[in-house]
Amino acid sequence: MNLLLLSNSTNAGENYLEYPKQYIADFLAKYSVTEVLFIPFAAVTFSYDEYEAKVAERFSEFNVKVNSIHTFNSPINAVNNAQAIVIGGGNTFHLLKSMQDLELMDAIRQKVLNDTPYIGWSAGTNVTCPTICTTNDMPIVQPQSFNALNLIPFQINPHYLDSHPDSHAGETREQRLLEYIAANPNRYVAGLREGCMFYFENNSIRFEGGKTVRIFKRNEETREIGSIADFSFLLT
Repeated sequence: MNLLLLSNSTNAGENYLEYPKQYIADFLAKYSVTEVLFIPFAAVTFSYDEYEAKVAERFSEFNVKVNSIHTFNSPINAVNNAQAIVIGGGNTFHLLKSMQDLELMDAIRQKVLNDTPYIGWSAGTNVTCPTICTTNDMPIVQPQSFNALNLIPFQINPHYLDSHPDSHAGETREQRLLEYIAANPNRYVAGLREGCMFYFENNSIRFEGGKTVRIFKRNEETREIGSIADFSFLLT
């Protein structure tokens, strides 16, 4: 598989897809991709047409055409014929339900397993995991199940935050993820901070970003690891 999984699309104070644009451009150029199939189903409060236009404007800077799946008569054929697949952020539950309802899950999974490049950010990263159970999103719709594309064998929590708002008495992000590993003791979770990303290429994994990743696993000490670390343990 060839995956580029981003924590987020946009860093605070930047334009849309500003920080990752060169990573995206280089990744697609490596596989000679000239157009991508975009899946906009995480959008809820704005239209799929708007989402397609927003992504297309950025991708045009490196001469890659964006075709949104919602414009095709046969979404499955669109997946099967795609040079690359890109799934954007938004609400993960809405994204997953839409893909399930259109019976796209197996088609996308098989396409990516057969080396079609894949880029995701936020919700688009969540759905590459075994489940979407480590998303930060509210379940505004009910998918058929929480089972996702299962392209990678561990969970990612995009937008991972260490901070806890003043005067907020609720759980921190870390406490929520500790609940997850208590209920799912055999699975790793990677807290992926904003501005960071994972690459999966040639059965290997590497990390990019100026921060560290927080690793959670039941019966293991929670730890921080950075870009020079060996992340291969996440693939076992």
